Amino acid sequence: MKKFENFVHNILKSKVKKTLVIVLTAVAFFASLMMFPTKLVLAKMLPGKSDNTYSIYVDTPTASSIEETKKVTSCITNILTKEKYVKNMSIFYGQGIPLDYAGLVKGASMKRTENVAEISVNLTDKHTRKEPSFLMTQRLRPIIDKECGHIISGSTIKLVEQPSGPPTLASIVVEVQGDNIKQSRELSVEVANILSNTKGLVDIDVMADDIYDTYKLIPNIDKVARSGLAIKQINNILYLAFEGMVIATKNSENHSDQIPIFLILSDKTKRLSDSSQDAIRSKLTSLNLMNQRGMMVPLSEVVDIKKVKSEPMIMHKDLKRMINVIAETDMVSQVYPLLDAREKMIEHFSKNYTVEKAGFSTYMFDLYLTDKQTGEKFLLRWDGEMKVTLDTFRDLGAAFIAALVLIFFLLVIYYKSFSISGIILIGSFLSLIGVIVGHWVADLITEQTFFLTATSLIGFIALMGISSRNSLLLIDFAMSLMSEHGMEKKEAIAVSAATRAKPIMLTAVAIILGSALLASDPIFGGLGVALISGTVAAVFVSLLFVPVLMDNAKAVNGGQFEDTLIDQEHPNDISITR
Repeated sequence: MKKFENFVHNILKSKVKKTLVIVLTAVAFFASLMMFPTKLVLAKMLPGKSDNTYSIYVDTPTASSIEETKKVTSCITNILTKEKYVKNMSIFYGQGIPLDYAGLVKGASMKRTENVAEISVNLTDKHTRKEPSFLMTQRLRPIIDKECGHIISGSTIKLVEQPSGPPTLASIVVEVQGDNIKQSRELSVEVANILSNTKGLVDIDVMADDIYDTYKLIPNIDKVARSGLAIKQINNILYLAFEGMVIATKNSENHSDQIPIFLILSDKTKRLSDSSQDAIRSKLTSLNLMNQRGMMVPLSEVVDIKKVKSEPMIMHKDLKRMINVIAETDMVSQVYPLLDAREKMIEHFSKNYTVEKAGFSTYMFDLYLTDKQTGEKFLLRWDGEMKVTLDTFRDLGAAFIAALVLIFFLLVIYYKSFSISGIILIGSFLSLIGVIVGHWVADLITEQTFFLTATSLIGFIALMGISSRNSLLLIDFAMSLMSEHGMEKKEAIAVSAATRAKPIMLTAVAIILGSALLASDPIFGGLGVALISGTVAAVFVSLLFVPVLMDNAKAVNGGQFEDTLIDQEHPNDISITR
């Protein structure tokens, strides 16, 4: 290590070289930070994870028949059957699959209409296939949308994977809140159109029922009484004609409950010629009931047809009416599409609304809209995985700052010196260079985008202790050499760096080898890369940058650092191995 000692000593003797080390370190730090706005490194809560299953949600327009839903679903299954990694599929019409992790938060249990279906796709084991599930869905999404999305105009097809972290309704959720439901619906459609034209967003959907014309069949009580019929008779034949009904039950030794026997007319008999009121009246005319006098009475004589608007589902949150507009990210960070879409919304809604931005708070991306004509107020609130990401990074950032403050106070108590504590803290913080650069390199050598995630920040916080330890080894040893052996400061720093280089490097190698197992994991890969690259950066910072800062501290009392207590206890016997 004599060569390294001479190398460090030569740097410390030259003002130009010391300045160069400081400048290069500062440039590296700010250059690494610039990787975020330049999108060389992307931040996200958690990356996609490879699983053995995923779901496909099919939503045809409201009031679509089950036959129309089957047409779209059949198109999708035809595409999936050609995939070599697809083992089998289960199709559920008019309902969601049995609740899974994703369905719990995405409202799968609320599916009870003919215009919805869900396909559960089971894949071969993830350890035996080359293509992870999240890359498969990314590849299949445009193919399915192109071939099947146009079959029934207005259909929405969403490929949904099991969440790899905290469950959320979608990657990006825009809550349109307002008391005027009609105008809120119009706003939600405009928001959905903007999200559809935003690069990186897919599976856009407005979680609201369409309002359409429907017909109510209402028995006329007066006519029913005069005709000699009963209300129950009329209700039974109406259910039988349009839906079907249970007419009896069957017992079986294999079932604890009675099995209902369901009577239903043939599909041709039930179907109407068109959706007009005349077609319904014609259908009712063909249905006859016998009254108490043995006379046949056409159903159209005792049933009134009333045209009404459908009653859509109304959603509330915190006692406020809202409509959710959801979107998924196509292997990109949620931050950049959100900012892009938000700017487009501000420009678009400024024509008819007064737009106000929320202040710096938990909901800092929210937009408050006030109608310029009526004065009605609306709120566009951003939620979903984007909100969880912001909250997580905020909390981890607070934990990181708390760790810095605690480390600094502990060092001040130990060294009774703010300057030495500051040197150790700065050295620890600069390991961030390695964390960011490591994610950039990992992104270059991997097929999919390698995000800086919440687990990456956990790794960075863990690095604070490792980096601080390296600097403590150098400073303690250099101070001991100066106080006990009377060495000149530059020589003591060089000897300390050369002597402690081997244990620092051995520790780094142990951390790198241990973290290598994590680097390939789809969820904890960020933690592994942060520990590996951050440790490498911490070694260079500790052995080159920290010695320069130590030398720049003013020397008093025979070489000790300024404001360091002279009577600080040190070991009496110090052996120096070079």
